[in-house]
Amino acid sequence: MEADLVHVVDDDGAMRDSLAFLIGIAGFETRVYESGADLLAQLPRPAAGCVLADIRMPGIDGLELLRRLRSADQKLPVVMMTGHGDVPLAVEAMKLGAADFIEKPFDAEALLHALRSALRPGGDKASDATLQEFLRRVGTLSERERQVLDHLVAGGTSKAIGRTLDISPRTVEIYRAKLMAKTRAGTLQELVRWAVLAGLA
Repeated sequence: MEADLVHVVDDDGAMRDSLAFLIGIAGFETRVYESGADLLAQLPRPAAGCVLADIRMPGIDGLELLRRLRSADQKLPVVMMTGHGDVPLAVEAMKLGAADFIEKPFDAEALLHALRSALRPGGDKASDATLQEFLRRVGTLSERERQVLDHLVAGGTSKAIGRTLDISPRTVEIYRAKLMAKTRAGTLQELVRWAVLAGLA
């Protein structure tokens, strides 16, 4: 089914093959591309499905690919794969209109969930009710917890946040654990995603 088509873009051949296999056995149709330029050259207009792209690639990286797809009026949902420490890039991708991002190494279910959400009509938009609930939880944070949240969403490490706020990295970790519990975010990735969707980034 064309609607369940996933365009996989990654310059790492082993990763491309692994993703195509995983996504294929889950019932999706896949097409693989070794670069953003290949995808842009081969994509029909209008194109069906969604794009799964690595954010760090030589030549046209994931962010530039997203920009070019949008400027070419390609409305395909885009899910970005990011490496550890790529939070600022992931935030930028979400602001540019990425449907979601998933941090490597990821488990199969998390990836498939992100793809199913992107492929569902309107699946890349969180419900207003869920966003309002997240904002309500953010409103329960202490002033210091909110400061740590803002720095985390901006991509700060515990060490950097500690220097900025004049507290120890260990104290930053304690505030981070508290704010994750209060917002009910399971991972930093989830926290950042909701913060961007809620307009907090």
